[in-house]
Amino acid sequence: MTDSSVRDAQRPRPDAVLSDMAAYALSGGPFSDEARETARLCLMDSLGCALAALEFPACTKLLGPVVPGAVMPGGARVPGTAHELDPVQAAFNIGAMVRWLDFNDTFLAAEWGHPSDNLGAILAVADYLDRRGDCDGVTMGDVLTAMIKAHEIQGVIALENSFNRVGLDHVLLVRVASTAVAAAMLGGDREQVVNALSNAWIDGGALRTYRHAPNTGSRKSWAAGDAAGRAVRLALMARQGEMGYPSALSAKGWGYYDVLFNGHPFSFSQPYGSYVMENVLFKISFPAEFHAQTAVEAALELHGAVKDRLEDVERIVIETQEAGSRIIDKTGPLDNPADRDHCIQYMVAVPLIHGRLTAQDYEDEVARDPRIDALRDRMEVRENPGFTVDYMDPDKRAIGNAVKVHFKDGTATARVEVPYPIGHRRRRSEGVPLLQKKFERHLAERLAPDRCESILRACASRDTLEPMRVSAFMDAWVVA
Repeated sequence: MTDSSVRDAQRPRPDAVLSDMAAYALSGGPFSDEARETARLCLMDSLGCALAALEFPACTKLLGPVVPGAVMPGGARVPGTAHELDPVQAAFNIGAMVRWLDFNDTFLAAEWGHPSDNLGAILAVADYLDRRGDCDGVTMGDVLTAMIKAHEIQGVIALENSFNRVGLDHVLLVRVASTAVAAAMLGGDREQVVNALSNAWIDGGALRTYRHAPNTGSRKSWAAGDAAGRAVRLALMARQGEMGYPSALSAKGWGYYDVLFNGHPFSFSQPYGSYVMENVLFKISFPAEFHAQTAVEAALELHGAVKDRLEDVERIVIETQEAGSRIIDKTGPLDNPADRDHCIQYMVAVPLIHGRLTAQDYEDEVARDPRIDALRDRMEVRENPGFTVDYMDPDKRAIGNAVKVHFKDGTATARVEVPYPIGHRRRRSEGVPLLQKKFERHLAERLAPDRCESILRACASRDTLEPMRVSAFMDAWVVA
């Protein structure tokens, strides 16, 4: 008689998911011109968002070394600061800055997320390696390649696998994608990249507690930085020979699938390529959770018809997708900026009143305006099934919202529907000039004119950016 509790100790071959990720991370491409050009825009936008975050003490208090004095001369730099840190802590710093204002790019599918969150790990490792001088040199072209790979790993997992539906946070995909790419950048071979990845999955997944009422808080602004730093640590450990766990996902009873994913293996609808970078969504006009971007556009269009009749508003109907209804439909008190930038009602009220939505509009001074909550109390958020269908359609990936304002005298505004936000691939030609202006504005707000000019020259085209050494590129971002 065989005891079913006895387990075979024979070490299995690595899970195919781990092997496939490692093979892709170590591959050389090539990638499409569209992917590389979009990666250039993504780099610019992400670093601009990082600089903008330095205006907020809640962010800057977290930056620098873990403990005072734990600096690393010759280490990785943190843009907009004078910090030189080990690559693990630099990845946390850069990742937290990029993500802080919820203004960096995103990708929406069965799971949503922000692929440029991986830039914290990529840029920290690249600067660290290039400054050490023990390799052939790291160029900004290498950085763009790494960004395409990290975007793709994070996004392709997200296409068919919803982690939020089992209570897990999407930053786990940042940890996984950054681990794969960082391990490859550090010179890891196939086995070492697999080992690092297995440990990234064994870390499990962060709970989404801090993203949802009644516990919404600032951790959602530094969680991606935390994931990026952890990824670099795991990659460095793997390069030092630390072992991995080949069936970290599939092990019966103790693997990721059984413990955290209801026993279901991951599903993949397509191989890794450059689809995600090509289809990434930019937040161009305002820092707002992406499911609400088109609702904000609609509200801005209605501002002129509503701003002088705020007291006459009877109700406001917001139609959104199922995902938007589930994660950002929020009533009751909003205690902090992190609470407000994930509330569709707040994000519609501010532009109806003021004709704008900026990062400062989530701060307490603006939020104290009683007209905001008065409008929120009159809002009805409904799922529009057609928006949900178009949201999940891989050929559309629409993020539709519609807003209509009804007044007490029985009149109403037009119903304004916006299916695709300005940062969508379908509106890329319209959006790129505005994205460039956003980048220039963020530079000018933080850096001296000569620094701005140097950075703009470097980023002007792939011909100028890609051959540039990372250490030289980062020199321009250092602020004494």
